Amino acid sequence: MSDIRLGPDGVARCAWVGDDTEYRRYHDEEWGVPLHGDRALFEKMSLEGFQAGLSWITILRKRPRFREVFAGFEPEVVARYYDADVERLMGDAGIIRNRAKILATISNARLVAEMDDGDLDAFLWSFAPATWRRPATFAEVAATTAESDAMSKALRKRGFRFVGPTTMYALMQSAGMVDDHVDGCWRAA
Repeated sequence: MSDIRLGPDGVARCAWVGDDTEYRRYHDEEWGVPLHGDRALFEKMSLEGFQAGLSWITILRKRPRFREVFAGFEPEVVARYYDADVERLMGDAGIIRNRAKILATISNARLVAEMDDGDLDAFLWSFAPATWRRPATFAEVAATTAESDAMSKALRKRGFRFVGPTTMYALMQSAGMVDDHVDGCWRAA
């Protein structure tokens, strides 16, 4: 399989996009674009945690509902969720109904809410590599890196959950801390 695929619009993209309209939009507008802000990064971290073991397109399709039920991923609001909220979320077919992931999101929100404004952003971005070499092929894209390992360990030390090295590398990719658009993709230009 080629690492680049020509879309129905004639644009060359990373092949993982396929023909799905939402995936194309995500690839073109979000993936690899630097993302800042505690709320936005908390959302990204939470959704990456929910994605563990699933496909990202599943999360993208459910993201609007996730945003509704998790109060726009405002950490201060989600931090106040308790047992009744967990049960409400477990009954919502519009999201991933995984109790451990729901509890982790609430617990992580409490940790973010205790931080000063901008601290989560600064903390996560402190693990972005100083230099980065664009991958020529998907075979060159790692599942984890020394930076994602370090980020995962530091987050776990602070009490965060569902923040393994692979999940944190996916966060680094989606939040633009690294840019893994392969050579030949229009976004790699």
